[in-house]
Amino acid sequence: MKFSIQEQIAAYEARRATASARMVEIMEASAEAGATLDIAQQEEFDGLQDDLQAIDGHITRLKSIEAQAVRTASPIIVTDTSSASTVRGGVPVGPARSVTVQRNLPKGTAFTRYAIALMRSQGNLMQAVEVARHWHDSTPEVEHVLRAAVAAGTTTDPAWAAPLVDYQNMTGEFIELLRPETIMGQIQGFRRVPFNIKMPAQVSGSSANWVGEGAPKPVSALSFNTVTLGFSKAAGIVVMTDELVRFSNPSAEAIVQRDMIATIAQFLDIQFIDPAVAAVANVHPASITNGAPNIPASGVTADDLRQDIGTLFAMFVQANMSIRGAYWIMDPIMALSIGMLSNALGQAEFPGINMNGGIFFGLPVVVSSNVPHHTSTGESDPATTMIVLCLPSEILLADDGGVALDASREASLQLDSAPVAGATQLVSLWQNNMIALRAERFINWQRRRAQAVAYISGARYGGNFIIPKPPVTDGEEGTNGEPVAARDTANVTTSRS
Repeated sequence: MKFSIQEQIAAYEARRATASARMVEIMEASAEAGATLDIAQQEEFDGLQDDLQAIDGHITRLKSIEAQAVRTASPIIVTDTSSASTVRGGVPVGPARSVTVQRNLPKGTAFTRYAIALMRSQGNLMQAVEVARHWHDSTPEVEHVLRAAVAAGTTTDPAWAAPLVDYQNMTGEFIELLRPETIMGQIQGFRRVPFNIKMPAQVSGSSANWVGEGAPKPVSALSFNTVTLGFSKAAGIVVMTDELVRFSNPSAEAIVQRDMIATIAQFLDIQFIDPAVAAVANVHPASITNGAPNIPASGVTADDLRQDIGTLFAMFVQANMSIRGAYWIMDPIMALSIGMLSNALGQAEFPGINMNGGIFFGLPVVVSSNVPHHTSTGESDPATTMIVLCLPSEILLADDGGVALDASREASLQLDSAPVAGATQLVSLWQNNMIALRAERFINWQRRRAQAVAYISGARYGGNFIIPKPPVTDGEEGTNGEPVAARDTANVTTSRS
């Protein structure tokens, strides 16, 4: 095995220390005996002294080679982040280059493990720290956050805020994973504002007119009101068995993570886009489409679609608003149906759009399966949906960007998605070996202008999307309750639901 110069120097210095210690030991033994060294001791001592001289000389030569290697080595390129330039030998030579090392873990793993540690420890932070030690090698920030929660911070401690950095990073990692799944996460350009604010808004402007000689000038009054954006909180509770949490593994973590993401994403999407969601004072905001101008779809053909899109654009023009930076929001099947529209030559009428989104009339398309399937009159029709045109720069959005987590196993809960105050039928988590995780997020939105959003209701362009029924196997019952044989379902169709 070939050793480096530094390793050789260290090895010879260790040999030198051993020989020197042996020489001291020989002389101390002679002093204790009150006699001079015998022949064997003299030979050993003299041999060790010769070895020391040889070792010292060899170390000197090795250090000389090391110094020569340093002088002839290529300079190391250092990135100076303060000047944003690459420095070689103290002289800037070009733009800075940075190297980022990322963990080979799914995004959100640290946040999920933080939640699992809280649940497994039943809310006891000291026990949660012990649980987090199992993940110290892969996600050490989980342990750091829990330890930071145990010790109280003081204003005299210069490192008081340092542990909080890990918690912010973990929460941001989870939100980064959540937001691309939501409608809001796919739209850029919202007007970001803080919570609990009031802003003056102009309702009507002044007027001017031609004035003849000697005639009085017109006087007009402006009209103002106030736009208020308060606090709104979305919360949910997930209950799991103690066995699931106790024997957690990567697959159990994935279950927790997928469930939290899917639940929060679906809820926020529906509340954000469904026109049936009206504002409730001090509880939640109205959707951006609630009370927004809308038109019913005029038909199912490509020409009908062009006519309706033109009418939608005209709404923005008449409101003196530019559609630059606007987004389309629609169901992915609706986007697919539009992309499949073709002319008499078989050419796509709108080639830029598909079920993953794309570009439609020059504007980006955001698709979500949470776009509701009903008309503006409230009639339920699974075959129809809505197409929304949204101008995000005219929508106020307050979002603290974090999720607060609490865990308990001693509480008694109503295991109901629509709990009522004062209910008596409660389930004891402790008695049933269950643990509850509560997640809360503060978020609020509001249209800055009433015309910031418009939509087409009852859209079914391209006709019904055909979905085949599942095949019927031998032994299954038919519509009359009698067993039927397996049959070909190639010609069996149903409307989209």
